[in-house]
Amino acid sequence: MNPTPTALLAEDEPLLAQALRAELARAWPELAIAATVGDGASAVAQSLALKPDVLFFDIRMPGLSGLEAAAELADAWAPGTPFPALVFVTAYDQYAVQAFEAQAVDYVLKPVQAARLQKTVSKVREVLARRSPDAIDMEATLGHTMKQLRHLLEAGQPAAPTGGPLRMVQVSVGSSIRMVPVDEVVFFEAADKYVRVLTAGHEYLIRTPLKELLPQLDPNAFWQVHRGTVVRTSAIDSVLRDDQGKLSLTLHGRPEKLAVSRLYAHLFRPM
Repeated sequence: MNPTPTALLAEDEPLLAQALRAELARAWPELAIAATVGDGASAVAQSLALKPDVLFFDIRMPGLSGLEAAAELADAWAPGTPFPALVFVTAYDQYAVQAFEAQAVDYVLKPVQAARLQKTVSKVREVLARRSPDAIDMEATLGHTMKQLRHLLEAGQPAAPTGGPLRMVQVSVGSSIRMVPVDEVVFFEAADKYVRVLTAGHEYLIRTPLKELLPQLDPNAFWQVHRGTVVRTSAIDSVLRDDQGKLSLTLHGRPEKLAVSRLYAHLFRPM
């Protein structure tokens, strides 16, 4: 831990951010607030730049949610550097319950209550005091964080439809609608407001968000390998590991090489 512990606050409502900052000043006077940001992408960027000891992430932020921002941050975090203690701030009990059940990270409900925040501060301080400088322990801690984040992200996904997995994807081609069998899809990739649907010979765009599409797919046939990428497992040719330990996939039928985020690296282990 830094001689003076530091924190980053990610909260898109300025008044709530100000209130949290004021409560933290009372509960943990020596804590220095390194930055306050208002969206998920800035939270990731500033956390990577400043490397604070503690993150207070609002669950619902513009762009990336707090969970998604934490997952993206963990994926980009440099090996051998202690990952910050992570606290979610939320106005919604459902996320708090998920966090509690996962026993993964602490949480604070809005509006922030001084007594509850004091408990969180005590817990975070214990976590920081126990943090080992050993690189292997750091990697194990980061791996544990990734497991916890997976649990929370999966718990927040919509339920699968009762009619069984999706069989056809309806895509617009000019003035017509083409029916693309899901079995022909090599991978889906989020692209701004669209999702790219890539088969061996074609590329289409659909407006259904990846978050809504994913629960409709057979989980044995399609795996999410990155925040914005879902690949058909039978289309994976090989898994490559670079010098930094990051994984990527080569595919049957497509020239692209797909990055595998650290969040989903557990899917690829030798049998």
